[in-house]
Amino acid sequence: MRFIITGGGTGGHVYPALAIAGGLKEKYPGAEILYIGSAKGLEADLAPKAGLSFEPIRLTGFKRRLTLDNVFTVWRASLGFAKALRVLADFKPKVVIGTGGYVCGPVVLAAAICGIPALIHEQNALPGITNRLLSYVVKTVAITFPETAGRLPKHARVILTGLPVRAEFSDSEKLKARRRLNLPENGALVLSFGGSQGARSINKAMPEVIKYFRNRAGLHFLHITGPAQYDDFIIGLKQCFIDPDYGNNTVKPYLHEMSLALAAADLVVCRAGAATLAEITAVGKPAVLIPYPYASGNHQELNAVSLKKSGAAVVIKDSYLTGKILAEQIDSLLADPIQLEKMSLASKRLGHPEALEKILECIASII
Repeated sequence: MRFIITGGGTGGHVYPALAIAGGLKEKYPGAEILYIGSAKGLEADLAPKAGLSFEPIRLTGFKRRLTLDNVFTVWRASLGFAKALRVLADFKPKVVIGTGGYVCGPVVLAAAICGIPALIHEQNALPGITNRLLSYVVKTVAITFPETAGRLPKHARVILTGLPVRAEFSDSEKLKARRRLNLPENGALVLSFGGSQGARSINKAMPEVIKYFRNRAGLHFLHITGPAQYDDFIIGLKQCFIDPDYGNNTVKPYLHEMSLALAAADLVVCRAGAATLAEITAVGKPAVLIPYPYASGNHQELNAVSLKKSGAAVVIKDSYLTGKILAEQIDSLLADPIQLEKMSLASKRLGHPEALEKILECIASII
């Protein structure tokens, strides 16, 4: 059996695609899977590393203003569509699965024209433009947030599946995770990060937060800066008279073992990307969310509001964020363990450990 998976540009589109590919390999031993993605996207590196055949298509996204670049974007899209038709004719997949990003548009559209059933997965509370358009031609739209259904065409076959995450995000135990990361075994741990590249506003706020709590016994901070912002963050700590090598803080430029960090934490401070929230809810952690304000359609704020409404998180707008405001919010939550426990339970209820299995069932239903 053959499948084509497409989607990319960012980890939020690529990682779910890779999870689905892994699930298909397990469910259909001997299945052939071809990943079609952007030649310059994250998928060009990650798909081959996951053992998938990769076919690149040269595409770029539209600018949100009138520009000559958009003329070339249309031209590249037409070439990408033509190549997608050729690949589909040669590979003859049973199903095409798209996980978002402009690269999946021509591929899923080509599948519809060729009469090949397709499924798309929407990670965010606000559907992307590509997925909103594709929902008119696909068999099924799998969604992560319940609110997404009302933001798609009424005729679309929408199924709430959640977003698949790697198994290790639900397998780790707090004490074992802290030991493996060489963190204090007792007391509260606050994990803060801004994605793989870091978040400038969070990095700017956290030195003051660490200063605010520097004499607090039984509390430790694990902060991940992003590789490019590590040196500036250390300077910021020293300006707050905090020794980065001593005290109740551990600072790292990057951490591969994010599943362990989340398992070890009692409270998480982070952005509100769909993949991040799926991982947080998979382990049932309360969160202070600071949505990235420049995400397309402000979708991160909508993601964050969804968790807030369910009682799993509090939200601070990026434009309001200061070290003092963040420190006081963390202090308020840590001072109320009953509230933290309620948030943790609410977070766990939002998790979808069965997400991958549900998506595989959706795929099986359209073969």
